[in-house]
Amino acid sequence: MKYGIITVLAAFAFMLSGCVSQGAYDSLKMKNETQSQRISELESKYNSAKLELKQLREKLETARELENAGEQAAQEEIKLLEEALKEKNELVKKLQKQLLEGGVKLPAELNVMLEEFASANPDLVTFDSERGVVKFKSDLTFSPGSDNINSEAKNAIAKFCGIVKSDQAEKFDIVIAGHTDDMKISKPSTKREHPTNWHLSAHRAISVLQSMLNESVSPERLSVRGYGEYRPVAPNKPNNGGNVKNRRVEIYIVPQG
Repeated sequence: MKYGIITVLAAFAFMLSGCVSQGAYDSLKMKNETQSQRISELESKYNSAKLELKQLREKLETARELENAGEQAAQEEIKLLEEALKEKNELVKKLQKQLLEGGVKLPAELNVMLEEFASANPDLVTFDSERGVVKFKSDLTFSPGSDNINSEAKNAIAKFCGIVKSDQAEKFDIVIAGHTDDMKISKPSTKREHPTNWHLSAHRAISVLQSMLNESVSPERLSVRGYGEYRPVAPNKPNNGGNVKNRRVEIYIVPQG
């Protein structure tokens, strides 16, 4: 797959306006090229592992057909192939995790579409182009202690789904990750629905997934995660005082697994 990356656009803009020295510009450009090379290497390993996984599955299917035909030697081959298949599956998952955490190069057109989407919804959404992550602010997406998406956020998600269903995004999966701050759930009615912050974060991610399904995004492309309070992006206040920055739903755009 061929991808574009636009993380140096800001560097170009500063350079043209005379705000950055040539040395600083060269440093930024080198840093971007190094990151781009790292991601390209990860993607190459990931795609190779996926191809090998496909080939192993085909060999295993053939071996099972031979076993059904009564060939004794096929049994040992099946055992070896099953072990190799398990190892390759684990490698594919590991590489996808590295891409998810370290950033994914998106096609340039898709990057622009997501930048424009975030710019049109500045109070609700941010977009990290280096990591391919769209972040919805939970306090503006849900009522306190609730996993019901408000109407404004639903409209924004519908527009986001239009981008996700575009030709530029069709080869990517969508991972929806819910996060909370460390404020404990104390309201009885809320605890009945969401016993812990883990439940609340997962339930909110599922609500976003359901909203995307309602917009006809293919279910095979969607998955959810709930991290509760355990992946903060900013310090929480003392004594479980929380922090609004940690209450969020992140949507990762990743290579298909």
